[in-house]
Amino acid sequence: MEEARTLTERLDRIDTMRRADAGPAELLGELRSLLHEAEIWTRAEGGHRSGVAVSDLRDALAREPVRGAA
Repeated sequence: MEEARTLTERLDRIDTMRRADAGPAELLGELRSLLHEAEIWTRAEGGHRSGVAVSDLRDALAREPVRGAA
């Protein structure tokens, strides 16, 4: 349950940053942290759909160049 709360807090932080026009590098750092936390959540909670979602996020972060990111 703690893992889910951590994910929700991270998503809220990302949304707040996005609305405040945070830079791509900042958002990318948060998304990478989200991926790490989602992997932990998936191991704790299990489930095929959550595993697929984490895999999709991992793949997207690996292939999408982010302009302005260091």
